[in-house]
Amino acid sequence: MANKRDYYEVLGIKKNASADEIKKAYRKLAIQYHPDKNPGDKVAEERFKEATEAYEVLRDEQKRSLYDQYGFEGLAGMNTGFDPSSMHDFEDIFGGGFSSIFENLFGGSFGGFGGRSSHRSEQLRHLQYNLKITLQEAVFGIEKREISYQRDELCHSCGGTGGENGSQRKTCPNCKGTGQIRQSNGFFSMARVCERCHGEGTIIDKPCRTCNGTGLERKKQRIKVTIPAGVEHGRRIPIPKQGSASSTSGQYGDLFVLVEIQPHAHFERQGNNLYCAVHISIEQAALGCELYIPRIDEKKVLLKVPAGTQSGKLLSISGAGIQPRGGIAGNLYVKVMVKVPEKLSAKERAALAEFASLHSATTEPSLIALKDLS
Repeated sequence: MANKRDYYEVLGIKKNASADEIKKAYRKLAIQYHPDKNPGDKVAEERFKEATEAYEVLRDEQKRSLYDQYGFEGLAGMNTGFDPSSMHDFEDIFGGGFSSIFENLFGGSFGGFGGRSSHRSEQLRHLQYNLKITLQEAVFGIEKREISYQRDELCHSCGGTGGENGSQRKTCPNCKGTGQIRQSNGFFSMARVCERCHGEGTIIDKPCRTCNGTGLERKKQRIKVTIPAGVEHGRRIPIPKQGSASSTSGQYGDLFVLVEIQPHAHFERQGNNLYCAVHISIEQAALGCELYIPRIDEKKVLLKVPAGTQSGKLLSISGAGIQPRGGIAGNLYVKVMVKVPEKLSAKERAALAEFASLHSATTEPSLIALKDLS
């Protein structure tokens, strides 16, 4: 931790920077230090990783809040590195797909980097499935939850070729077999993928009647997924080769399961810590007591309430929070709220009156500093 630079310093921004300012700062550094633009430069590679880690924390409201309050210690046990499954974020940062990324990194048109082979490298078709789970499921994980979704598979009739038996491929008359349409404007040459052959350079003379020449069929897919214990809201879990098939490469992309954790009635989560609130009586707050608090797994854990505890006091139970795989368990924080009885019996009223006389309570209120209310 001691060797790490402050995330705001890494990105060169102020602590009150907006989400847009954070994105722009990271975009500038990513272009400058990306390893593909600086091959073999270990310093640039480390700068890129450092900037990416800073961006991954500061773009996330929850992680940013914890970092602002507690520094690096507040992020202990949380994933703050770059998640390769979040490549869709790069498209948002650079304002386009992978071609836009390369244009920003290297300049010029993406079409100039290898013709059809570059187009083929794009053909993995990834899918995303939004999976809503409960907080309990997030805490303890899920074993083999079945999900179903639609994806494109290779046509069973033509095997993905897109052509009837005996059909042949011929040179695309639109691009003359190059797979690209190139346009020149003065000193600059721009290229785009051919619309007719989709970059293949050839077309089929007799399209398959089942798939109309696309080579693909839309089908329902059912698979079972496992969600690890301690998973965070917004985590994208990759399932290899469960995405849609490509008509050009014949390969299947990945399925990314986006975890959406639903709110819980009694518990809130911040990192690996859990928060809840309980009512205690006036006498319990004044005299102190021991309570057994239900955890999120419905087991009970002992909470010691010191004598003289004020309403709104936040007490902690070490290690009773979330236990991530291979990480350190968080704490359970319990906010105790003193409940004042709405109705009193004659004996209770008399007892409180006697207590008030012994306590010499003043009837004149005094203002409280706002900072003392937290």
